[in-house]
Amino acid sequence: MIENRETILNKHKDNGVVFWDLYGTFISEEAKIGAGTVILPGVIIEGATVIGENCKIGPNSRLIDMTMGDNVEIQYTVAEKSKLADGCKIGPFAYIRPGSDLGKNVKIGDFVEVKNTTMGEGSKANHLSYLGDSVIGAGVNIGCGTITVNYDGANKHTTTIEDGAFVGCNSNLIAPVTVGKDAFVAAGSTISKNVPPSALGVARAKQINMENWESPKQRKAKG
Repeated sequence: MIENRETILNKHKDNGVVFWDLYGTFISEEAKIGAGTVILPGVIIEGATVIGENCKIGPNSRLIDMTMGDNVEIQYTVAEKSKLADGCKIGPFAYIRPGSDLGKNVKIGDFVEVKNTTMGEGSKANHLSYLGDSVIGAGVNIGCGTITVNYDGANKHTTTIEDGAFVGCNSNLIAPVTVGKDAFVAAGSTISKNVPPSALGVARAKQINMENWESPKQRKAKG
């Protein structure tokens, strides 16, 4: 097993792949890796994964049956049975689940989970979001804490976010729902109806401030 693993690594090394740590890297026999790609320590590449040229993979990432273009960067990520186009940047601490197809220069940041979702060129979800069963266009910004609410307890539903839309932080999109082209979802909204193109969708309660309010702890202290 060790000899076979070393043979595989040396084959890729001879083909122009750069390894920071041969002893901390595991690659399947079926995997294909383009020249100029750098593999950092702690990387596990499984199945028929295809990695393009001049990518940077790791550290501590696991790729399973992935298809990736050139100049892709991945760090501290688990990615399975999905496609990443040229220039994608994934992680740290991202989870790409099966059925996802991310276009050129898509950015998936820390603690973002993507499942069965397509994203167009240049779209980004930089942190703390769940995008499941979604169709997302090009140039879309997904704000921190955005959730596509895709499961009603019996069936999965699709969220569609069209080109150029902006989804504010801490938003819930209750599928099936569409956010139109160049539309804007206000932060803190729970969207259950379609937002038309170029419109602003706001769905949150009006703030109420209660003056001179005392917390239970304050009331208890007064005896």
